[in-house]
Amino acid sequence: MYRMGLLAVLRSKQTKSTIGVMVTASHNPEEDNGVKLVDPLGEMLNPSWEEYATHLANAEEHEVQSVLAEICQKEAVNLHQQASVFVGRDTRPSSEKLSQSVIDGISALQGQYHDYGLLTTPQLHYMVCCQNTQGRYGKATLEGYYNKLSKAFVELTKQASNSGDGQRCLKVDCANGIGALKLKEMEHNLPQQLSIHIYNDGSKEKLNHLCGADFVKVHQKPPLGLEMKPNERCCSFDGDADRIVYYYTDAAGHFHLIDGDKIATLISIFLKESLVKVGQKLMMGVVQTAYANGNSTRYLEETMKVPVHCVKTGVKHLHHKAQEFDIGVYFEANGHGTVLFSKAAEEKIRHLAKEGKDNQKREAAKMFENTIDLINQTVGDAISDMLVIEAILALKGLTVQEWDAIYTDLPNRQLKVKVADRRVIDTADAERRAISPPGLQEKIDDLVKKYRLSRSFVRPSGTEDVVRVYAEADTQENADALAHEVSLAVYQLAGGGGGPPQPVS
Repeated sequence: MYRMGLLAVLRSKQTKSTIGVMVTASHNPEEDNGVKLVDPLGEMLNPSWEEYATHLANAEEHEVQSVLAEICQKEAVNLHQQASVFVGRDTRPSSEKLSQSVIDGISALQGQYHDYGLLTTPQLHYMVCCQNTQGRYGKATLEGYYNKLSKAFVELTKQASNSGDGQRCLKVDCANGIGALKLKEMEHNLPQQLSIHIYNDGSKEKLNHLCGADFVKVHQKPPLGLEMKPNERCCSFDGDADRIVYYYTDAAGHFHLIDGDKIATLISIFLKESLVKVGQKLMMGVVQTAYANGNSTRYLEETMKVPVHCVKTGVKHLHHKAQEFDIGVYFEANGHGTVLFSKAAEEKIRHLAKEGKDNQKREAAKMFENTIDLINQTVGDAISDMLVIEAILALKGLTVQEWDAIYTDLPNRQLKVKVADRRVIDTADAERRAISPPGLQEKIDDLVKKYRLSRSFVRPSGTEDVVRVYAEADTQENADALAHEVSLAVYQLAGGGGGPPQPVS
């Protein structure tokens, strides 16, 4: 943590901008911790500096000085340049002490710092972006964040017809994390029409324990501590509030998950309709990973006529690709995502909202402008994404079941296979094809041919010696069988460890 404080100062001097350091381990268990560095426009740290971070973190004590000197030399860092770092932390018991270590590192290299204390990860990204755009993106304070989002939400939902009781209820599982504190702080800014009920607020249970977006997505069941009545709208944040998933149970008691793919689809439908109302031809694209459900891709491409691009797993790859469009929507299936607007597109919409001659188009442009202001473009943000979704559902008069019914997910299964060395697996085509070990992809191709609407891919884990297997097919039975057969192929051809994989029970 101390060394990341040092590195943040160097990055700040090199970019002549404020850099962010967030102490959090996101959706990991409470006893874990970690650190995220935030680049000048609120984006994730540049990959070449990620390498420096790893190198510096693993250096022996006596090497630290020379590693820092090497970075300064390679990146032409002017040590006389002023440095400024914003620091934030989540609610883990270890976070306060660890963020103090970051601050000690910043101070050791005479950097200036602002300690925001408790923040969600996306809030810190937002602060850094506001600071480095001289306030054009917003005010770099919590109040500034709450005001910008709530004002946009109120303006956007003014047009919503208050059907029924005029109140829209939403149950929010905050993973016993920072999201609960910040959502409570923001509640007084939100209109009465949206009634938010917070669960797992951190007062009783452990962070991420049997709750949160990751738990709900992986186990396909509601979190502990949240009672669900049929057809009630519920959502879960993850531990540092940068992911969100929705869900409900139907009248028969079946659990339905609405993941990042369906969130991206809802937002894309709304943005495409808004573009038509504004009368603008802007280039829109949706970015997914290989994990996106096949039916979501089909719906977007065939029904919505929106181009879909597939990239490698990892938010940085999605974010980077989304920057190529006037409007780039990206979500991982796990619920992390946002929308990016090009500078030109944003200026066009804001100009129309102010100067547009046609009344209807001007009103439509104002709504579009409020949508832009409601979205945290720096990074996936559970609070912002939740408000965007709630606004769209209200404006379109959709229930959670109607949203879910836009398309039906293909049944799928994810498995892990233990291997001696995950590096024997190499992939291409955005991780959709295995190029080594030899023979594996041919085997997968043969297995896929056995089932309807099926596909399968394998990729090495980024953190452990396992290979992740994904399969989907027309029925759950077939998806399970395909996943098992592909797992066996991986076990046989990629040096599986332990016993052979057992069929999915």
